[in-house]
Amino acid sequence: MPKKVPRVVVFGELMLRLDAAGFNRFVQAENFTARYTGAEANVAVGLSRLGIPAAVVSRVPEHELGQACIDALRRYGVDTEFVLRGGERLGVLYVETGHSQRPSRIIYDRAHSAFSTLKPAEFHWPEILGSAGWLHLSGTAPALGAGPRAAQAAALRFARKHRVKVSYDCNYRSLLWSVAAARRVLPGLIEGIDLFLGTPHDAKTLFGIRGDPASCAQSLREKFSIRHVAFTLREGEHFNVNRLQCLLAGPDGVHQSREYEIHIVDRIGAGDAFAAGMIHSLINGRAGAEAVEFAAAACCLKQSIPGDFALVSAAEVEELAATGNSGRIRR
Repeated sequence: MPKKVPRVVVFGELMLRLDAAGFNRFVQAENFTARYTGAEANVAVGLSRLGIPAAVVSRVPEHELGQACIDALRRYGVDTEFVLRGGERLGVLYVETGHSQRPSRIIYDRAHSAFSTLKPAEFHWPEILGSAGWLHLSGTAPALGAGPRAAQAAALRFARKHRVKVSYDCNYRSLLWSVAAARRVLPGLIEGIDLFLGTPHDAKTLFGIRGDPASCAQSLREKFSIRHVAFTLREGEHFNVNRLQCLLAGPDGVHQSREYEIHIVDRIGAGDAFAAGMIHSLINGRAGAEAVEFAAAACCLKQSIPGDFALVSAAEVEELAATGNSGRIRR
């Protein structure tokens, strides 16, 4: 009999993404392309595409835009049973795509969104997580206010008590909260988790850990009793051409992926694709170099796709992870 794959539950805000057409600046834009997104939801879509059952827990308004957001997730096989209806509006993410030395810009319009005004008691975690094997969270939820912060903390308490594995993507966003506020909140949320995702900059800025990437990752593991710490390492002089490498520190030491030179189509959601690839690897028993190569390949491929979702198959990721080569036309 095939091995039963545990379900992954993600909790976070669902949003409308509006992109200025082409490379137009906001002040030039006369029309916007609409998509739906959310850091945690992006992970759920990525996992679903990789063959891992995934469910989103969130809250959206009870109107057509809220339903369109739910439909966008259902299209890719994500379970939306625990997406609540309520509140007045969907949070909005405006995107201006950069090029060459000009970076992309993002404007958030999330105040008083359906998610930010949720009541923690609306979510019954024994029902939501009762059949789950993994819970994925990120630092965007506690940045949005007391309600999401308390709901996330309640989910974590249940997961820890019932041995549901937990991953946490730092996802620090300076437009949402200050470094000082994040430093007060995040350490208590990542203690003892199974997988932390972030960057060496996060380790230094938010947790006071310095050093080269490998030593940062190991120090973060030890300081907070985390089983695995995974970093993305990115360099580049131009916005749309980057060099990417990924790192995984775990019980068997530190492993780094090959380096990819990426000509970026859309960078947003790359970290979420990395998270999905890493969760997929750990659920399927990969470790060390094999796990980080798979996750790095997923992160790399996502950046060739417009929108936030990593619409790639496990076979496509496996091929790139194994060879580091791509670009051939499939006939």
